[in-house]
Amino acid sequence: MIIGTVREVKHNEYRVGLTPSSVKEYVHHGHQVLVETSAGLGSGFTDEDYVVAGASIRQTAVEVWKNSDMIVKVKEPLESEFPFLREGLLLYTYLHLAANEALTHALIESKTQAVAYETIELEDGSLPCLKPMSEVAGRLSAIEGSKYLEKPFGGSGVLISGVPGVDRANVSIIGAGVVGENALKMLVGMGANVTILDINLKKLTYLDDIYGNRITTLYSSSDNIERCVKQSDLVISAVLLTGAKAPKLIKRAYYKEMRPGSVIVDVAIDQGGSTEVAKATYHDNPTYVVDGVIHYSVANMPGAVPRSSTIALNNATLKYGLMIADYGLDIAINRSNALKLGVNVYHGHCTCKGVCTAFDLPYLKI
Repeated sequence: MIIGTVREVKHNEYRVGLTPSSVKEYVHHGHQVLVETSAGLGSGFTDEDYVVAGASIRQTAVEVWKNSDMIVKVKEPLESEFPFLREGLLLYTYLHLAANEALTHALIESKTQAVAYETIELEDGSLPCLKPMSEVAGRLSAIEGSKYLEKPFGGSGVLISGVPGVDRANVSIIGAGVVGENALKMLVGMGANVTILDINLKKLTYLDDIYGNRITTLYSSSDNIERCVKQSDLVISAVLLTGAKAPKLIKRAYYKEMRPGSVIVDVAIDQGGSTEVAKATYHDNPTYVVDGVIHYSVANMPGAVPRSSTIALNNATLKYGLMIADYGLDIAINRSNALKLGVNVYHGHCTCKGVCTAFDLPYLKI
């Protein structure tokens, strides 16, 4: 199979779909790899690194898209890339289709076979290809949230850890999945006063056992969310419904009782966001203010640390990419139910329930 990777065209996106190490693995399995020139520079990988690994460098993205059987990316194709979608092409990347109706229809109409990293799901419900970027985003959410609490960035001027004789910042994390757990780890280390909410009591029990009285755990009811949001200097939304739109758990009505300059980091923005005023932002202009509350909602947070993120992502996605390349999609998804759940568009049909629900599309079970 001919595998291709291109430079990401999303604004401020510096990650790349394949590392030279991954290229070497595809070549070792007998596949040809095409890489757009300079595709990996944002992550610190030169064209020479790819050539040494066995790839062929192509001058333009058009050449790579046109001549590849499978394109491996990081982010979803943008509208400028829609013309490259075609029948017979395999697309392996993050898609987040439930928040992107235009791309959903473009994939269906072009009959591109689309496999989404974020819906590859193991029997225990874990998401192996989403996990590394969730870990990065969770840790970054604590760093960025504490930074935007600083007055020069418009924040309320609260130091996340406090100092002797001064209160620590109150932080609420909504969702105790991978993002929430990693944000918690950072914030406890930074000395914040942290409350984490989830509907999974087993997970809350686990976190209580780990952190003891250094944190507060609460069941994620609407009443508890409202109370915590109003009392928080920093709110991190880490909610996730696999393949579906994020629920709007943070209401604008809560803002009037929050301290001006409080911060909401909406990590759920990839799936449409969890506030009633959600809109995606970029790294060069990451925040906007509504009713005195700062919203940080960068849709590709891990892109801020592309070297770490690209390597972590490839560690997780290579296994399934090789499976597709070695056996073809149909045999691969018969061998791996986890990979089958990653297929969002198949021969012109939507095969992800969450996406079908979001856009009232007929659902095809593979």
